[in-house]
Amino acid sequence: MSDNDLKCSVIIPTYNRRELLGHTLDSLTRQTLPRAEFEVIVVDDGSGDATGEMVRGFQDRLRLRYFYQPDEGWRVAHARNIGIRNAAAGICVFIDSGLLLHSGCVAAHVASHEGRGGPSAVIGYVYGFSNDNAGVERLSRQIDPDDPDGTIARLARDRRLADLREEFYAEYTDEFGDLPAPWSVFWTCNVSARTGQIREVGGFDEAFRSWGGEDLDLGYRLHRAGARFFLDRRAAATHLPHEKKTGANEEHATENYRYMARKYDTPVTRLLELDEVRPFTINRIIRQRGIRERGPAEAPLPTGEPA
Repeated sequence: MSDNDLKCSVIIPTYNRRELLGHTLDSLTRQTLPRAEFEVIVVDDGSGDATGEMVRGFQDRLRLRYFYQPDEGWRVAHARNIGIRNAAAGICVFIDSGLLLHSGCVAAHVASHEGRGGPSAVIGYVYGFSNDNAGVERLSRQIDPDDPDGTIARLARDRRLADLREEFYAEYTDEFGDLPAPWSVFWTCNVSARTGQIREVGGFDEAFRSWGGEDLDLGYRLHRAGARFFLDRRAAATHLPHEKKTGANEEHATENYRYMARKYDTPVTRLLELDEVRPFTINRIIRQRGIRERGPAEAPLPTGEPA
């Protein structure tokens, strides 16, 4: 198989999520996009649960590469940059451990980029995605890891476990690229963008060393570089519920938003220092206050090791 056959590189950072990652890789073996046309890059942020051994068990079913970096604390941005540097395809699809992809998910990401002129930032739909621990056991009973397509069809039919961002899409529609801050829902659990443009804007900022914000930061720079943001519901997946450190995560995200505000210091990013501004409210506040971006068309590159 030649790299010329590749249409996308699926990049998955992971840390001590052996079982969840196994379900994700299994769903990737079921994709309608032929195996020769996508690669999977797993970047391990120092797991101690035999993740590497499990991943190698999929090498006969996926076009798969595995990278390991020592555990030096939260380095998911660095992990994703390893994936970006090693990506052989023109499109990068970012997903999380524990994501169960519909069989048409990867093909939908590719089709979205091929079907639109100019650079795009594609948001996939994620059923069952949540930022808290409410009803984890109940949610788990509604998701069959061995049947992602059936699970997603059932959840869509019964209108259950909608994507956390559904209220955003209801307010702004699935074509929200004209918003002043469309990057506010660029969450790397299931998104894609052109590899070349990701590299041009500097990849992920490795100064983010705790949960939250590094994906919005990249999304902001893609937006300033001309990427068009939109939702593609065909790029569907469901998120296996797992325990989250909700209190700590919220604190880390707040501090990371403040870092992003100081880093760019634009009228829009300065709003991220305000307590009332969050991904679902920032566009409303920008419009209410009549704020416009000024300055060059491209935002500063991130600190840390470039992609």
